[in-house]
Amino acid sequence: MTYRSVWWRPWQDMDLTLLGAVLGLTAIGVTAIFSTGLTNHSSDWWQQALIGLLGLGVALLLARWPYESLRRWHWGIYALANALLVAVMIVGTSALGAERWISIGGFHVQPSEFAKVALIVTLAALLEKSRAPALWTILQAAIVVTPPWVLVFIQPNLGTALIFVAITLGMLYWASIPLTWIALLLSPLVSAILLSLSLPVWGVWVALMTGVAWWSLPWPRWGALTALVVNLTAGRLGQFFWGLLKDYQRDRLILFLDPDKDPLGGGYHLIQSRIAIGSGGLWGQGLFQGTQTQLSFIPEQNTDFIFSVVGEEMGFVGAMLVVFLFWLVALRLVLIARSARDGFGSLIAIGVLGMWMFQAVINIGMTVGLAPITGIPLPFLSYGRSAMLANFIALGLVQSVANHRRKSLY
Repeated sequence: MTYRSVWWRPWQDMDLTLLGAVLGLTAIGVTAIFSTGLTNHSSDWWQQALIGLLGLGVALLLARWPYESLRRWHWGIYALANALLVAVMIVGTSALGAERWISIGGFHVQPSEFAKVALIVTLAALLEKSRAPALWTILQAAIVVTPPWVLVFIQPNLGTALIFVAITLGMLYWASIPLTWIALLLSPLVSAILLSLSLPVWGVWVALMTGVAWWSLPWPRWGALTALVVNLTAGRLGQFFWGLLKDYQRDRLILFLDPDKDPLGGGYHLIQSRIAIGSGGLWGQGLFQGTQTQLSFIPEQNTDFIFSVVGEEMGFVGAMLVVFLFWLVALRLVLIARSARDGFGSLIAIGVLGMWMFQAVINIGMTVGLAPITGIPLPFLSYGRSAMLANFIALGLVQSVANHRRKSLY
């Protein structure tokens, strides 16, 4: 046996396709961030690259570490994550009207990014014990997700709060909770939105959810009555919570429908993003040659709107490469979840899938006008040191599941 095969043995069952896809996304992200900083000589790109290298090292260490040991520590991890979210409210750093960072040793740490990983681990340990679909399982998951969700929402950080919901619903589905029950869980949120948009459509939705509850829940009458009351109440509460949002958040949620209503204000980001992506054509304007990017027409382009850099400078081909890599990541995560040797590992993989894919779909959608602008970053591409490190920690956990799974044929 050669020396090379000996040193590689602890990682020999890792999913190299997943690792390669993630590194490809990271390389594209660093290149795009470098392009956005050319005019102002920003150092964001090398910070992103450095955190990416550090994250890769952490991921490789986690990959050889048995993930099962997290079962013993999941409540401690959950408590620490919530404690850090509380600390943000007390000693947090404020930016853009929100308190989301803690300064530790001169570095800004965003606890909400690490809270997403903590939630995945905690829900995986909790849902693994569920042997059959049960309303008690849903209630337990709701109890677990509510504290971090509330703490993040009141920062306010609406985007991350939505990611918590996506993670929870995806893991509940993988834990064999019926889709009709998941629809009922989502129904209050939909009711809160629909009442502000169209009263007749909201009424149809409430009636539909009442019928679904009657048909699918173990106790039809009480279930239907509960669904009716909850959806009616949610519609009114939606208007109350709408008033709690900051002005810029309300603008982001409304103006994606018609950004031309405020082309120099809330709609400016989206208009400029669509111009940049459209001007890229098939092959793009060339690396570091994009006019919208180099002339800094798009605010926050290295974070929320990083995909517009790819579309403008790398064109349709580059944009589709990013989409393909995310599809490949999703495929490998599902395969890892299916081949995991226990439910805990399988649920971790699905939780990470929900976290990354929800962010990718919403972020790419908002840059082209198909989704509201919610401040959700694009995993591995958007600039963000805490987000990058948290994503590589999640990658390490998934690779640990892959590295310790039963042998498979693919």
